[in-house]
Amino acid sequence: MDFFGIWNLFLEFKTMYIQPADIDDLINQSEENNLYFKLIEQTNKDFALANEAIDIPLDIFPFELKTLVYEKIYKLIQYKFAEYLNLLYIIDVPEDQVKKLDGTDISQLAEQVTFLILKREWQKVWFRNKY
Repeated sequence: MDFFGIWNLFLEFKTMYIQPADIDDLINQSEENNLYFKLIEQTNKDFALANEAIDIPLDIFPFELKTLVYEKIYKLIQYKFAEYLNLLYIIDVPEDQVKKLDGTDISQLAEQVTFLILKREWQKVWFRNKY
């Protein structure tokens, strides 16, 4: 393979979607791709579609974004479980991933679901931007 073939492979790999390992990695990816604001907009949009408005301000710091989504999810799990399930459906969080989670500790569950939600929102934003 010549130089240009290798260069094209590098460019193709560089633009591939890389699954984030955790919320911090997800936030870093969104910032590196200049898509952090799009992530917030998509999250606001999908929560509103599920009639569970979250109203995340565009100037929110990343750690506050995690906290805001976590608190909303925690309250939905605890007090409005049907609405929580509807939100997961609207956002299109993979059911098999949700079923794998341990629901014995609501706080831990809310943290894990927050990551799944933001990961799915990030996928939507990334793919929409690339294709």
